[in-house]
Amino acid sequence: MFRIVITYLLPLFGPLLLYLAWNAYAKHRAKKTGEPIPSIEKGPVFWSMVTGFALLIVSLVSLAMMTGEEPGQGTYQSPRLEDGKVVPPTFKKE
Repeated sequence: MFRIVITYLLPLFGPLLLYLAWNAYAKHRAKKTGEPIPSIEKGPVFWSMVTGFALLIVSLVSLAMMTGEEPGQGTYQSPRLEDGKVVPPTFKKE
């Protein structure tokens, strides 16, 4: 579960959450100083989502490039049914 959060959710929603936190802080500061209150509608929400998708793609590509076995290092054993239970696929090294 933690791997899913790190590789999928954090890069996707991280920039948006940072922007929303900054916006809440800016609103709080604007109320104290009397400055105009920033609006989410006029802010860069679209670009924070684009940045999140870009980070998601980068994290997935880096995960694919940095993990796994070298080609030709073993034999793939497909999923099978044994004694009424499904045995998940495995990778047997030679």
